[in-house]
Amino acid sequence: MYFEEPEIAPDKPHTFQVDLRGLVDLLSHHLYSSPRVFLRELLQNAVDALTERRVHEPDAPAHVRIHADGTSLRITDTGIGLTETDVHTLLATIGRSSKRDAAHGLETARTDFLGQFGIGLLACFVVAREIRVVSRSARTPDTPPVEWRAHDDGSYTVRTLPPGEHPHPGTTVHLTARPGTEEWLTHDRVLTLARDFGSLLPHDIRVADQPVNDLPAPWDRTHPSPAARRAALAAHCESLFGFRPLDSIDLDLPLVGLRGIAHVVPWQVSPAHRADHRVHLKGMLLTERADGLLPDWAYFVRCVLDTDTLRPTASREALAEDEALACVREALGRAVRDRLAELAATDPERLGRLLAVHHLGVKSLARHDDGILAALLPWLPFETTDGRLSLDEFARRHRVVHFTRTVDEFRQLAAIAAAQGVGLVNGGHPYACALVERLPYVRPGTVVTELDTGTVTDRLGPLPPGAEPALADLLAVARTVLDAHRCDVDVRAYRPVTLPALHLDAGSARPGPRAGAEERAGHRWGTGNRDAPHDDAPRARLVLNHNHPLVRRIATLDDPQLTATAVEALYGQALLTARRPLRPADHALLDRSFLALLDRAVRPPAARRGAAADSAPGHPAGEHR
Repeated sequence: MYFEEPEIAPDKPHTFQVDLRGLVDLLSHHLYSSPRVFLRELLQNAVDALTERRVHEPDAPAHVRIHADGTSLRITDTGIGLTETDVHTLLATIGRSSKRDAAHGLETARTDFLGQFGIGLLACFVVAREIRVVSRSARTPDTPPVEWRAHDDGSYTVRTLPPGEHPHPGTTVHLTARPGTEEWLTHDRVLTLARDFGSLLPHDIRVADQPVNDLPAPWDRTHPSPAARRAALAAHCESLFGFRPLDSIDLDLPLVGLRGIAHVVPWQVSPAHRADHRVHLKGMLLTERADGLLPDWAYFVRCVLDTDTLRPTASREALAEDEALACVREALGRAVRDRLAELAATDPERLGRLLAVHHLGVKSLARHDDGILAALLPWLPFETTDGRLSLDEFARRHRVVHFTRTVDEFRQLAAIAAAQGVGLVNGGHPYACALVERLPYVRPGTVVTELDTGTVTDRLGPLPPGAEPALADLLAVARTVLDAHRCDVDVRAYRPVTLPALHLDAGSARPGPRAGAEERAGHRWGTGNRDAPHDDAPRARLVLNHNHPLVRRIATLDDPQLTATAVEALYGQALLTARRPLRPADHALLDRSFLALLDRAVRPPAARRGAAADSAPGHPAGEHR
């Protein structure tokens, strides 16, 4: 049978059909992080109703009462209330908000409201199968109270009630628990949630007879002394975040409508760690994990604050990233910075404890702020050849401040530099190099220069007169053995005497004199192979120390095989001293040289003489059995 589809007029308006069950599922699984937000929405609506009534009646009563028994919840406020028209317009129209409805004449008071998105009572369906609202309007007190009853299937009814059922203006919301969600409507759970969300709300709010508010806010309370205030703030921090802070920083920023406290965490934290900031919006807890509230460098503080300028996201569980948040972020960063400068001037002991834990975060700030760098210069620690010191102390000890750009270079050069009286700072740690290079700008007269391996080798002492001929055989064997490791060998006399060999990384070595010429020739004739390693590419360097007795004894050996083994052992020991990453070939060399020397040491004397004869002419130098 053929059915003809009905014709749809193209210009006829249509309305969206909303599946309430599907919308509630969307709210509970995607918009809201937890069912707990239902109580925040109830408190928010109640507080907004109180605020709206106070606009018209400044002396009107302002209190909220909550009762819960595990199967149901009742919350009553003395706010503005609703008429029957309001009920149809506001409660039954998804997305409508009285706070942005100009028909109510509240445009000028809009910033005093908590709610902005009109989602309202829908959040309650996350825990309730039925919502009953009974309300009486304070604008038209002569009209009878009205009841709105809604179910989670999307149906609702509206009816007027006898005046005696709700004699005074205000609203009462009744929730009947959805099966499986009864735990959210128990007295203890509701009291905990109410105190969590509403501790800073400026109204009389109670669960049964137990007060919810904890006013004044911790930062507004008076104390007999600064020490008593610090102790009280530390106790409050411990109750909220679970730690005793290293310091507490007042956040009093009237220009951005913000008050609060920033607590310094007492242990090292990763910059990537998500901060647990508690943000209240006009007294109502908005989120316990606000992102983007502070500059990246201030990852070591945890904030609790109240604001009336920041805008929440649609879920009202986070802050919207906008120009207002950017201004607050800058202002909060400035407050933390000013506190660090204040501690530098008034409490260096406390500052020292703070920097001992969080110097990386402060260094990140100081690299862009010469003022804070100058103020904290005596306390910021750096790794140096004189130990762990501040740059200020190190610059007083050394006329020229040398630094390396990598940790590996510092490890290679530190012992040599210290023995030569050269002051060296490890610039390979985060922000260290940038701060050392800024030193002349904040400490006029300080000379800062980079120290590389070429500069160090230029400072190594020459050999004693007449020593070179005796080293010829050692150098010949060493260069043959280490050529496979792309390492050149040299002998110099230097301090410390306890260091027999120095390994200098290929990345810092100076290229050979033929490098430029042969590269140009390869390009000229088109025969250069860029993928193959060039023999004249930068090579590592092993500098043997003629001042070390072991090196001089090795040079007198008449056993080429033993000389080769000794050179390999010195090379491996130099790699370990420089803490270089070992390649498989390096591991094999270390094992081979150690076992060969151990074997040599435990052989009987006759076997040693036999081994020496085997390594005489006819046995290639460096051949290992």
